[in-house]
Amino acid sequence: MRKIFCLLFIPIFLASCVSRKKQTIKDNILILRDSYCKAPFHYNYSNKIPSYNSDSIISANAALKKDFSDQSILILNALGNLDEIQKIVQLKADTSLRAKLKMLQLKNVVNNKITISLTELDAVAAEFDCEGERVAQMANYVDNLNSDRNNRFVTYSIIAGAAASIASGIIRSNSLGNAIDIGGGVIGAGLGFVTLKPKGKKVEFVHDRNLLRDVWNEKLESPNFPPFVWYMYTEKRFASYADSLSILQNIKKRWLQFNFNNDINAANASVLFNSGGVYRSEDLHNRESMLNQMQSATRTINQSINYLLLDLDRFILLE
Repeated sequence: MRKIFCLLFIPIFLASCVSRKKQTIKDNILILRDSYCKAPFHYNYSNKIPSYNSDSIISANAALKKDFSDQSILILNALGNLDEIQKIVQLKADTSLRAKLKMLQLKNVVNNKITISLTELDAVAAEFDCEGERVAQMANYVDNLNSDRNNRFVTYSIIAGAAASIASGIIRSNSLGNAIDIGGGVIGAGLGFVTLKPKGKKVEFVHDRNLLRDVWNEKLESPNFPPFVWYMYTEKRFASYADSLSILQNIKKRWLQFNFNNDINAANASVLFNSGGVYRSEDLHNRESMLNQMQSATRTINQSINYLLLDLDRFILLE
């Protein structure tokens, strides 16, 4: 009987060791609960979004189409630089040095606006990257907790089976020995089932500045994004898709399909799109994937800016 009692106390001892280890990890992980990715200085961007009436904008500037693509014209309009471009058109007919210098000055004005737009894109992409890393660290933490949990249940299952075998060998009563064998088998099977179907550990994760909320709602309801970046996300002419959807709409469509199995109600109620709450490992990995997709989408906008710079160089070229 003494052997049986010793075997029964082994799981308690193991659990206490694991508990102390988990407490140490929890103490070290608290910094991940609140975001450290937001900028230390809060800039109040204007809430004014550039016009989405792209057909009218392009039609009104049809004279520029021989030098600029439709996308470049729309970007110049969004940056407020069409006036400078029109002045350069007028100056190109003047071959004097003074006119050429004025053209270069106007080009610098345009380039300054483009530089600001590029830094805005870089800042947004950097925050997506930082948030993705923060979520990944928390997901790894929860994954490790789940792994430790499963390992404990495997250990308990082995101990239960061993204890049942020893006890049935010590006890001479066949009926009692068989009952112990059956009980040990049931306990072992139950613990094994828990490792196959774990609900998983949960963790509190906070994101008051939720970059995914505006994307999901398709509304710029916060100062999370500069108006120019939001315009590039939502103007359909900047999406390289055949379904006439914007960059943002295509991303949302993929999220609904692959992350929520086209269940719009589950998506709307998800912790991913509010200010934070209780997360499981799957939720954290989904959030990490979404942040990485938004980072990639933000980076691809640089291609459109690059084409504008090429158009502008050819347009200003001095002979």
